[in-house]
Amino acid sequence: MDTIFSAITNIIKKRRSVKAQAMNGNKIPNGHIAAILELANWAPTHGYTEPWRFVIYENPTAFCLQHAELYKQNSLGDNFIPAIYDNLLHQGDKVSHIIIAVMKRGDLPKILPFEEIASSSCAIQNMLLGATALNIASFWSTGGMALKPALKEFLGFGGEDNVMGILYFGYADEYPEGKRNTEIEEKITWVK
Repeated sequence: MDTIFSAITNIIKKRRSVKAQAMNGNKIPNGHIAAILELANWAPTHGYTEPWRFVIYENPTAFCLQHAELYKQNSLGDNFIPAIYDNLLHQGDKVSHIIIAVMKRGDLPKILPFEEIASSSCAIQNMLLGATALNIASFWSTGGMALKPALKEFLGFGGEDNVMGILYFGYADEYPEGKRNTEIEEKITWVK
């Protein structure tokens, strides 16, 4: 096969989720983060709306404190669980950068929200693949307050916008092996 195809195949198959706690605390150069973000900007886009937006935290502990406090403020009475607060507070202890990915809804009514979400997801995947190519560990989380309106509002986004997730980037000493539970042949149907 073509060497470019082989290189892309290798990166796609090598990409793994590495939990934030498994990262080692080493800092990623901001230039690498900027290069990864540039890849996001080349995602497919419906009607050229380019709905992806990113909020970058160079100091992960600052975001983690804000995240934990948002959880506390939005947990009424018995819904507050101290262990969750503590987990959110320390989620970024070994992380280099945290990026909040957001789908900013465009003003073209003919472009469906689903299409904007799909484009934003492609932008995130471009980032994860770029990180893999640079031997940077990544984790795409939708936990904590990620999908709650409070985080979206805290970041200054509107009602039709969606936080797509919290992306943790760092370096790791070990990367998990990849596996698939079902072969591709069981997932496709050829039509003649």
